[in-house]
Amino acid sequence: MANNVIEASRVTKVYGAIRAVDGVDLAVRAGETFGLIGHNGAGKTTLFKMMLGLIPATSGEIRIDGRPVRGEAFRQVRRRVGYLPENVVLYDNLTGLETLYFFAALKNVPRAECAPLLERVGLSRASSQRVREYSKGMRQRLGFAQALLGDPALLFLDEPTNGLDPEGIREFYRILDTMKARGATVILTSHILSEIQQRVDRLAIIRTGRIQALGTVQSLREEMDLPLRFEARLANGSAGALRGVLERAKVGEIVVDGDRMTFRCPRESKMAVLGALASLDGSVLDLHLREPSLEDVFLGYSGH
Repeated sequence: MANNVIEASRVTKVYGAIRAVDGVDLAVRAGETFGLIGHNGAGKTTLFKMMLGLIPATSGEIRIDGRPVRGEAFRQVRRRVGYLPENVVLYDNLTGLETLYFFAALKNVPRAECAPLLERVGLSRASSQRVREYSKGMRQRLGFAQALLGDPALLFLDEPTNGLDPEGIREFYRILDTMKARGATVILTSHILSEIQQRVDRLAIIRTGRIQALGTVQSLREEMDLPLRFEARLANGSAGALRGVLERAKVGEIVVDGDRMTFRCPRESKMAVLGALASLDGSVLDLHLREPSLEDVFLGYSGH
């Protein structure tokens, strides 16, 4: 418990007949990058806002650094928290630098941090431009900069790469790596599952306000027992012999397209299949073994 930055116990949020969050238990460890994924309306943003103290829980309790998310004591905790909402709303008539000055005043952060932060997120040349002239990606970078004010120990990032180009996404995760190296805890949501599957330490899959699964990407793969995908490049004339060997190994449907063969097999059959392939020396010129993606895992847990 001492190493948990966030602890949520039986947290529920009800709007009329809708249970947006329904009895969530969750613990996020200090220094980890934690992913929260789910369909639109699953309850991710509502849970974020309750953790930040922006909306009250209907029942249950949330603690950050051991303190309840309410009252004067939490105000001091929140000064060490950064938040990037899914939809960044900024003042169009302010410049980029003036925008950071505004948020710095709210966070009681020295103005001297603002210009270096703009440079860090790639906006130094646009610091004197009005925000109304910013593209969607530039607004997202500016929103990220305000979340980084004060070098927060805890970051909440809701769809943080929304609108960023590939270079911006790479730079965003480079900054997160730096923050993590300093010991920061990061909680993020993203619809781009391929983007986060190599970058989160653990994740939770949330559906209709409830956590359906929790763990590392690999542990969730194994829990779902999804098949592995093999992609092989074959030597001329070897497809027939390979098909026979694989059928005896009881793999799934075998698809042959020219010199390419694809098939799936249960995880527990992996070594047997590799042995069968190796037995036909020279028949397989190249081989790729693909683990189920985070998207496969997510769709499995969400019932699709």
